[in-house]
Amino acid sequence: MKFLIALLLIPLLIIPAFAQTNSQTLPTEKGTLDVKLSYDKIIPGQETKLIIEFINPQTKKIQEHVDYSITVSKDGKAVFGPIPLTHTSVGSVKIPVEFVNEGIYSVEFGIEGILFHPIPVEKVSFDVGVGESFVKPTPNTEKKAGGGCLIATAAFGSELAPQVQQLRELRDNTILNTKSGTAFMTTFNQFYYSFSPTVADFEREQPVFKEAVKITLTPMLTSLSILNHVDIHSEQEMLGYGISLVLLNIGIYVGIPIFGILKISQFKRK
Repeated sequence: MKFLIALLLIPLLIIPAFAQTNSQTLPTEKGTLDVKLSYDKIIPGQETKLIIEFINPQTKKIQEHVDYSITVSKDGKAVFGPIPLTHTSVGSVKIPVEFVNEGIYSVEFGIEGILFHPIPVEKVSFDVGVGESFVKPTPNTEKKAGGGCLIATAAFGSELAPQVQQLRELRDNTILNTKSGTAFMTTFNQFYYSFSPTVADFEREQPVFKEAVKITLTPMLTSLSILNHVDIHSEQEMLGYGISLVLLNIGIYVGIPIFGILKISQFKRK
């Protein structure tokens, strides 16, 4: 019953927050690109996947076709890399790295090309703490109001899935540009994370449930795409579109099933 209630609540969540457990975003030396580094809790001696996204600072979208190198070092000694100059066509990449011991590690990127055009190397470096005594709250320069979207990420298999990125862009570029949207996200996150870890874990354990969640999310994603075709410049417009989308999703997920149940009941009586 708990999972059924969670499914019914999903359409009312509107814009979940998206990020890994730890997330930092920093500009390169000359500000040509923003680099986002995300990762889950690091356990010494176990492999950790670093998720890297190269972001265009003007459009706030992932920049395609980037040439980069990466080095992970500790106390001035390289523990991973430097890898040869590498190209990512999609603008994002996952790199497995093993952090053997506790301490402060430096993850340094060198950007040397964008859209197949070489540029003078621009570097950016992140400090990553491994071990409870070294972990500090990670600064996040992105305009966000929470942690990871566990349910959607588990449903679509990756934080880089198009559906997840669609929600992320709507949140960053539309919802969080207004005070009412920011206030909604702050309140919503406190509620969302009270049950989403349980739902996400159950998705991973039960493929059938995962597919059901994916199907359930599809109408919501379609309705939210409306925001891609409108301009929101005021608090009143944000509230108007937000309330309209909530009512639309209530009609889809609650009104239509109730109408169907009533029709079936009438048919059985006849």
